[in-house]
Amino acid sequence: MAEPGKTKFQIDLRRHLRETGVNDNLTHLICEIAEASKYIINSIRTGDLGVAGTSNLYGEQQLALDVLADRILRKRLDHSQVVANMMSEEMDEIIPISPDCDGKYSVAFDPLDGSSLVDVNLAVGTIISIFEGCDLLLPGRHQAAAMYILYGPRTTLVYSVGDGVHEFGMNNLMEYTLLRESITIESKGNLYSPGGQRNLYTPGVEAFVSNLEERGVKLRYSGGFVPDINQVLLKGNGIFFYPHLQNQPNGKLRLLFELNPMAFLIEQAGGAASNGYQRILDLQAEQIHDRAPVFIGCKEDVALAEEFIRTLDNAQPQPEAKKTRKRASAS
Repeated sequence: MAEPGKTKFQIDLRRHLRETGVNDNLTHLICEIAEASKYIINSIRTGDLGVAGTSNLYGEQQLALDVLADRILRKRLDHSQVVANMMSEEMDEIIPISPDCDGKYSVAFDPLDGSSLVDVNLAVGTIISIFEGCDLLLPGRHQAAAMYILYGPRTTLVYSVGDGVHEFGMNNLMEYTLLRESITIESKGNLYSPGGQRNLYTPGVEAFVSNLEERGVKLRYSGGFVPDINQVLLKGNGIFFYPHLQNQPNGKLRLLFELNPMAFLIEQAGGAASNGYQRILDLQAEQIHDRAPVFIGCKEDVALAEEFIRTLDNAQPQPEAKKTRKRASAS
């Protein structure tokens, strides 16, 4: 294997998974998702940027690329023969694939996170959360693997199966080869990426941001969750947050599709992820589309955010009242 953070040889994704002892079914699943990303990046480069004429369950207009990316991933997962259930951020229910859970995996995914940025040529990405068996509503600490694909100036894939975080780049032959292995982030950062309107920050969050500014921490925010988390990982420091707001106590980002997989990756790199009160990976989703505030990145910065919030903000965010919980089953 390559030295931490370096590549000695051209190691492709499948070889890396096999050499790190990942079982055949999970290796096959991750490689199928990687294969799907090749079609998604081609769609981004050549596809229609117009509106698809449909809406997701939040009433937001779906771009044609959202719909296409969702279709590509669902078809690939359906035909992989190793998926029991799948769940897309664009859908309002879990999609059963196989009644047999033994040796299979269930996948939650955001097919094209940040798709509204495509028409202005900014980076977007696909986010994947993988659980063993049939249940997709477990706390994130039970994930078998997490990954994202970033479609930017380069197409890169970052994954973890619980033994560190590894980055791969798509080459001219559209194959993923190892760029960096065992990525780690520092305990304290000098970058921050803040989401949400600042005039709606709670006193604790406002005090935290003021502390960062006084410390000389630089603001670096793209408006896309995948590129901002990628920045924290590859620069090796920083914090991203989309906090609870005065008019939005549960934040914006979805626990199952965005926060769980990114928290898994950041923790594997030595960082932390919190909703301001507790670890993201310990949160229990009650409904498919539950949201949560998030502070994710360097451990000391996340701990500082928690300190300000616990001191200055009165109430912990409560789960949103939504539809009855929809749990995946083996039937």
